[in-house]
Amino acid sequence: MTTLLTVAGLTKAYPGVVANDDVSFSIDPGEVHALLGENGAGKSTLVKMIYGLVRPDAGGMTLSGAPFAPAEPRAARASGVAMVFQHFSLFEALSVAENIALGMEDPPRMGDLAARITEVSNAYGLPLDPARLVGTLSAGERQRVEIIRCLLQDPKLLIMDEPTSVLTPQEVDILFATLRKLRDEGTAILYISHKLEEIRALCDAATILRLGKVVATCNPREKSARELAEMMVGKTLQQTKSAGNEMGAPVLTVSGLSLPPASAFGTPLTDISFEVRAGEVLGIGGVAGNGQDELLGALSGERRSGDHVFLNGTPISRLGPSQRRRMGILSGPEERLGHAAAPDMSLIENALLTGSIREGLARNGFLDWPRTRAFAEKIIETFDVRTPNAQAAARALSGGNLQKFVIGREVLQRPEVLVVNQPTWGVDASAAAAIRQALLDLAAQGTAVVVISQDLDELMEISDTFAALNGGKLSAKVPAAGLTVDQIGLMLGGAHDMEAPAETPPEAALHA
Repeated sequence: MTTLLTVAGLTKAYPGVVANDDVSFSIDPGEVHALLGENGAGKSTLVKMIYGLVRPDAGGMTLSGAPFAPAEPRAARASGVAMVFQHFSLFEALSVAENIALGMEDPPRMGDLAARITEVSNAYGLPLDPARLVGTLSAGERQRVEIIRCLLQDPKLLIMDEPTSVLTPQEVDILFATLRKLRDEGTAILYISHKLEEIRALCDAATILRLGKVVATCNPREKSARELAEMMVGKTLQQTKSAGNEMGAPVLTVSGLSLPPASAFGTPLTDISFEVRAGEVLGIGGVAGNGQDELLGALSGERRSGDHVFLNGTPISRLGPSQRRRMGILSGPEERLGHAAAPDMSLIENALLTGSIREGLARNGFLDWPRTRAFAEKIIETFDVRTPNAQAAARALSGGNLQKFVIGREVLQRPEVLVVNQPTWGVDASAAAAIRQALLDLAAQGTAVVVISQDLDELMEISDTFAALNGGKLSAKVPAAGLTVDQIGLMLGGAHDMEAPAETPPEAALHA
C-alpha cells in the first residue's frame, strides 16, 4: 500500500515555546489515524500545518508521493485535504446549501448543489435538508453540514478535531458508521479526540505527542484507555475518588422557571424545576443547543425572571451575578474565551474579574493588586496551569490550560453552589481527572454542585443524580448509579420519564 501522507521532521516555534519539535509520522489510504496528546502537546499546530493555516519552520511533507506544502487552506483542499473543526464555522441565518456553497471555490447552481447535498448526505447516512436554516438545526445536524461540506470535495484525507463532543451516543454511532464507510472507500482520516475509548474503537494507529515531540506510536486497540492516557502525560494517572458524603438540606431550588430565548436562534426554557442538596453533584446532560447556556445564565444571574430561583429558601431570581456571587452562587460558562475569561487581559486581571468580591481583592474603591496576583498564582499552582507567569494574557494559553484556570478560579472561592457548563471540554485526560476531582472535593465539603455536560462518561463518573435537558425542558432527576448509556441517550432525546434500575453498577453502565 502506498503511503498517502508523510510528515517528516516538522518543527514550529513561537516566542517562548516550541509547539512542534521534529514531528514525523505517516498515514496510509483507508487508515484511521489518531493524534493524541495532552493540552499544549502540539496537536492543533500540527494539523494547522497540514491544512495550510500555519507554515512550518523546518521539515516537510509529501502527499501521494509528491511534495506537499500548502500555503493556505484553499491549496490543501485542492490537494485533497479537508478538515472538520471542533468549533463550527456556520452562519445561522443562512440555509444548509448556502453555508456549503460559501466553503466551495466554484459552487454549482443552488438547485444542483441542493440535489448533490441530498444525494451525498443520504449515501453516507447523514441526511440533511438543503433548504433548512442552520439556526434551526441541532448541534449534531450542524456537524453533518460541516462533514458533508468536506465530503463534497471528495477528500483523500479528512482531519477531524473532537468530532463527538456535541453528539448523543446514538449520533456517535451514526458518525462512526460514516467514518468506517469512508475508510473502506480509501479515505484516510486523521482523528483528534480526548475520548480514548472512542480512539480504541475506531482507530487503526495512533501517534502520541508530548510537549511538541512524538513520544510513541501504537495500535490503540492493543492498549487500554488508561495506558493511552499515561503515554500522553508521561506519568501514572490518579483515579477520581468520591468521598461518599451524605447529602444535606436543599441549597439551590428552582421552581417553574421559564425564560424566552436570548436570541433568535436560542432555546426557551420551559417550566424547569429541580433542587440540589448540600454535598450533591447533579449532572445535567444534553446535546448542545437544548438550553444549557440559558439555564446557566438563569442560575448565575445573567438572565433574570420572576421568583423561580431560591438559595436556602431565599428568592434570588431578581439578583444579578455580583449579588449572587456574594451570597455564594458561582458559575463557569462553556465559552471560556470571551465569556469565562477576557482574552486580552492577563491571568491576574481575569482572577480579579470574578474573585474580587469573595476574595476581598477590592477594598474601599481600590484594587489590591498584590493580593490579586497571589490569588492568580494560587490558581496556577493548585490546578497546574501551564503558563509562563500570571501576567500572560488569557488568549496565550491553550484551551485546556485556560479551562483549568477558569474552573480553578471558581473552585478556590469556596462556593455554596457551583454551576459549571462543559467543565472539561477539550481538556486532556490528566487535566480532566484533576477538574473532576476538584468538583468531587467541593461536594465533599458541602457545596451543591451542578455539572452541565455533553460528556456522558463524565456525568456518570461524578454525578449523584442525573437529569436530561431537551428542547429547554428538564426531566425529573434520577439516581445516576445504574443508568445505562442507552437509557441516557433516550432521555437526551426527550424520553423524560425514564426510571433508573438500581441493580446495575455504574461501572457496567459505562460499557452497556
